[in-house]
Parts: sequence; structure tokens; C-alpha cells
Amino acid sequence: MLFDNSSKILVIQTAFLGDVILATSLVNSIKQQFPTAVVDVLVKKGNEGLLLDHPSINKVKTLDKRRKYREMWRLIRENRRENYSHIVNLHRFFSSGLIAVLSGGYTAGFDKNPLSRWYKLRLPHPVMQGIHETDRNFSLIAAMGIPEKVNPSLHPSKEVLEKVQEFQERPYVCFAPASVWATKQLPMEKWVELAEKLTKPIYLLGGPSDAGLCTKLAEQIPGKAINLAGELSLMESVALMQGAQRNYVNDSGPLHFASAVNAPVTAFFCSTVTDFGFGPLSEDSEVREVRNLTCRPCGLHGKKECPEGHFKCGKEMEV
Repeated sequence: MLFDNSSKILVIQTAFLGDVILATSLVNSIKQQFPTAVVDVLVKKGNEGLLLDHPSINKVKTLDKRRKYREMWRLIRENRRENYSHIVNLHRFFSSGLIAVLSGGYTAGFDKNPLSRWYKLRLPHPVMQGIHETDRNFSLIAAMGIPEKVNPSLHPSKEVLEKVQEFQERPYVCFAPASVWATKQLPMEKWVELAEKLTKPIYLLGGPSDAGLCTKLAEQIPGKAINLAGELSLMESVALMQGAQRNYVNDSGPLHFASAVNAPVTAFFCSTVTDFGFGPLSEDSEVREVRNLTCRPCGLHGKKECPEGHFKCGKEMEV
């Protein structure tokens, strides 16, 4: 069932921040071809702040995973009332599959979802083939009449841009040193080594849970860094990265912040590899990694600790 200008579409991506950002490529691609189509997006609660001012998105819905099953049934009832013509599910797990299948409309998604047998359109989601996630997502809508992929984007509001102006009076760089996964996180001593090579002020970015790590890093490079972890909203962090002379990040959400505003970025890939499909998309981008390790990659999402006990992929990184 092809899209047209009268389509009403729900895009589901209830995974991590970076996945949500990359999903905006698909939304932008639909709206470029069919400007009057209505596109709503469903994300995990807490990620909606990235999309509230997005010009391609009509409405942002949220799934509160603390009350997941109650929320799933609420959303299914709500979606059926909305009468969507298309449901495009980018997430590959049971909860999103159930929402997609029971919400009505023409359902499309990846065959890795356990409920994909009930989709009208299901396609493979190849990993370790060097295909970027935005291209994998685009394959779903290309099959429904979208001819051209558009890059992901985020759009800090005027109010957000004004809030970060005080930090932008002189040239600066940004560090985003944290990750959900320990083996995707460049070791502290490497961040210190990098900071000592730089002469510009450094802003340390992250969420409230990253504030402790950033405090420890700031203490080891006295006078060089300002810790803003937990102090800025998601979009304020995006806006600050957009104006930085360079951003230094792990393979994590802030990498995709940079891609979405075409900010200059250096990305450190420790236990993961760009062949998974989550590399940077900025015009000025660089990937640093330790090549020729037989133990790398050790997992698609990283791990809580190095399975080999040596963490060479992080400790031998050239910064």
C-alpha cells in the first residue's frame, strides 16, 4: 500500500535516543515526497523532548515503560481511534510489534520482530554489512513509494538557542564521555589525555546519570572543563554541540546529536564497529578505533565489562 498526500502515518521507535534521532531520516523522507501527509511518532517516554519542535512531525506519542503493559493497551486503543493508514515499526521487539499489529492500518517493519508474520510488509534488517541504520529504515518506505532518502535532523527552537548563548561567547569543544554500556565508553584516562592536548574550553555533556562521571573527569583536568551534565535539556545539549568547533563522543546518543545538526565530530568506537550501521553522518566526521583485535566486536550493544578482561579496544585507543 503506497503512501500519498492523504496518508496518516504512525512511526514507532521506542528504543534508545540515537535510534529515535536516526528515525527522523525516515520521517523527513516521507514529508519531502508527500508534504501534506500526517506523520506521528511513538517513542519511549523521556525521548520526546528531541522531537517536540520538529517540523516534519505532527504529534509525538510516548510509551512509559514503567507501566508498559497498561500503556501498550492504552496506545492501541488510542491508535485505533486515530485511524492511521500506515503503521511503520522500526523497533524489533515484542511490545512495539504488538502495538503495530493491533493498531490497525497497513503495517510495515523488520522481520526480526517476533510478531512480524502479521505485518503486511516485512523486510530484513541486515547487520555487519556496513549498511547504515538510516538506509535500513529507508528500505521500508522505499517499498511504499518514497524515492529519496533525507538525512536525520533535529531543530533546536529559538528559545533553546538563546539559553545556550552564554556558553558560546568564545570557541569551545564538547565532550560526551558517558555511555549506557561500559565497553562503549572510552576510558577516563583517555579523556584526560585528549583534554590535555586541547587549548579551547571544554563542555562536558550528559544526562543526570552521567553527572558523577563528568565530575570526576573535570576534577582530573582542573581549569579546562565545565561540567554541564544533567544541567541542560536534550535539545540544549544538541544546540551546544551544533556550535562547537568539535565534538568528541562515544558510539552513543550524542554521536547522533552531531549527525542531526551536521556538527563536526570525532567518534570513539571501542567494542562496537561502524559496520553495525550507526556511524556518524556529519560532513566533518572522524571515527577512531583500535583495528585488528580478534575479540572486537564483542556485542551489538556493548557489554557491562570486557569479556576478555583487558579492554584493549578502549585502552589502546589513539586520541
